Amino acid sequence: MGSSYAIPADHICVEQEIKRSRFITDIAQAESKEHALAFIDQIKKREPEARHHCWAYIAGHPVQSIDRACSDDGEPQGTAGKPMLNVLQHKNIGEIVVVVSRYFGGIKLGAGGLVRAYSSAVQQAVEALPLKLHTATVPAIIHLPFALESQLRHLLEGLGIAIGKTLYHTSVEMHIEVEIGRESALEEAVINISSGSASVTFPESQR
Repeated sequence: MGSSYAIPADHICVEQEIKRSRFITDIAQAESKEHALAFIDQIKKREPEARHHCWAYIAGHPVQSIDRACSDDGEPQGTAGKPMLNVLQHKNIGEIVVVVSRYFGGIKLGAGGLVRAYSSAVQQAVEALPLKLHTATVPAIIHLPFALESQLRHLLEGLGIAIGKTLYHTSVEMHIEVEIGRESALEEAVINISSGSASVTFPESQR
């Protein structure tokens, strides 16, 4: 399973009318459950007159994340939040939150009509949503002799790895983030360029 996945690149708002009811759909990035809930509150304050604010989010990896939830917010159970979450799950987009604010137009849609309306609202918004790529990384520290600092900086630049901070003790410590799955390749490159005098550690793993 890839460590990279699509996430929202922007907050967008799309509106559609179904049998006189207005469905206003807002989608944005949510790195965490807290971000998702804060966004939902923000939309509720922006649309205080809406009859319902139904929502769904996946805060993390689109498949692996267990941080996902949804709400019907007063609509008949299972007619709004779950269909909205289903659309998000099928799109394979992570770190995403969606809120559909419904202004009731006087015509009841029935359970099937509501499922179709909320699914359609999210589908339409997702199709208009600009995406960017999120790459999952792990922190790593390269320990190296002072004499090799410029060579290591050149190596990391060539691998597209940014250096977070550099600490100078009896040797040099470079703090970096490595894409998951590329750890072994980095270790090999560091050992090769330094003839074994530099090493890589991964503080958060059991390697």
